[in-house]
Amino acid sequence: MKSFGIGLVIFLSACGITANCQNVEKEAWESINKMATGLKDPVFRDKVYNVTDFGAINDGETQNTVAIQSAIDRCSADGGGQVLMSGGSYLTGALHIKSNVDLHIDANTVLKFSTDPKDYLPLVHTHWEGDDCYNYSPLIYADGQSNFAVTGKGTLDGQGSNTNWWPWKGNTNMGYVKGTPSQLDTNCRPLLKKYNDTQVPVEKRQMGEGFYLRPQFISFINCRDFKLEDLTIINSPFWVIHPILSENIIIRNVTVNSEGPNNDGCDPESCKNVLIENCTFNTGDDCIALKSGRDFDGRRINTPIENVLVRNCRMQKGHGGVSMGSEISGGCKNIFVENCQMSSPELDRAILIKTNNSRGGTTDGVYVRNVTVGEVSDAILSINCSYHINTEGEGKFPPSIKNVYMTNVTSQKSSFALWLDGINGINCVNNINLTNCVFSGVKGKNYFKNIGKVTLTNVLINGEGVNKE
Repeated sequence: MKSFGIGLVIFLSACGITANCQNVEKEAWESINKMATGLKDPVFRDKVYNVTDFGAINDGETQNTVAIQSAIDRCSADGGGQVLMSGGSYLTGALHIKSNVDLHIDANTVLKFSTDPKDYLPLVHTHWEGDDCYNYSPLIYADGQSNFAVTGKGTLDGQGSNTNWWPWKGNTNMGYVKGTPSQLDTNCRPLLKKYNDTQVPVEKRQMGEGFYLRPQFISFINCRDFKLEDLTIINSPFWVIHPILSENIIIRNVTVNSEGPNNDGCDPESCKNVLIENCTFNTGDDCIALKSGRDFDGRRINTPIENVLVRNCRMQKGHGGVSMGSEISGGCKNIFVENCQMSSPELDRAILIKTNNSRGGTTDGVYVRNVTVGEVSDAILSINCSYHINTEGEGKFPPSIKNVYMTNVTSQKSSFALWLDGINGINCVNNINLTNCVFSGVKGKNYFKNIGKVTLTNVLINGEGVNKE
């Protein structure tokens, strides 16, 4: 038994510890598989509402918002069914999904979204990077609905680019020109933080016009029993798939190709029972990021992200393959990742937990197995408890991260295998377990600072057992 860093202990192949870890993992995986088996696809009435019957024109230029929304509204009012778009390109503004509706975009069909911000008014209730507020409507939105879906082998095009939406970030690499409007120029992020810190009533947090906060592509709030399936989603203004405070979610066979600023692929926030399977992510930010609200808003709502299974997915470009945080103040528990492939020189990390001591919240129970990593630029497992700490407040709410298990994870190239950074004087990172992992092509030594117990069992780095640093 040997110590490294502050408070760090590494155990090598202790039989009793290994057996106990295996039992804990076995029971946890049995529980999440039971959850996934219990998730049922939405069921719809056998009735088709073709949007062309409501006046939609598939020439890629005619504005079809009224026609498509009318089809959705009629379908739901009649008891549900499929709203069909087939062939050609349909231009639209914000669409609001209703209960019992399957919005279906056929193969060889493009649902193209307007770049005019006025087409996303009136403002709707949403969360923007974990802050509770009213903002432009997401391109596809639902509030308080159930038993619905967006499906089909067609393409959803948000038309985000260096000339539309992305310059609002204020990043010259994304088309911003000094003197033009952006979220930096309006100080909207500090304003949202002030609203959060002082708990201004949510109905008074009216953003939208003049604040330049980009809308999400797909976001559903206070919903349940829905799925996204078979879609290709490109060029999002902001986060791509963002369910909030919702339950029983299936995201299946979805391809996300969106490399704009903050273009996270999938961000379930304060959701319960989520299955993400057979998806491909090529993104400008985290491929999957699990969240539960920022700072006081997250603690006020007090709803964790929990019971999430990510399986059989491919992660390409992005900051993290599967990330937790950084807006994680409401907690995070029972997160599972298996049978995924992650590889790109532009993928920074495979598994990332990011937070800081003004976020608070407990991350408890992260299980990763049978994951193949080709190349990442940084670390296979990264825990960062000082993420953006210089801009995030006074540090009165330290986080807790515990019970992380990685089994049968392999990698071929990375700067680090493990980068674990806690907080000085606080035992906020504890019980990290790796078993039967092989990390090759690792450039640097593991980084451990202010970390509790770490257990490594049959772990090889560059062909050598990890028994010293």
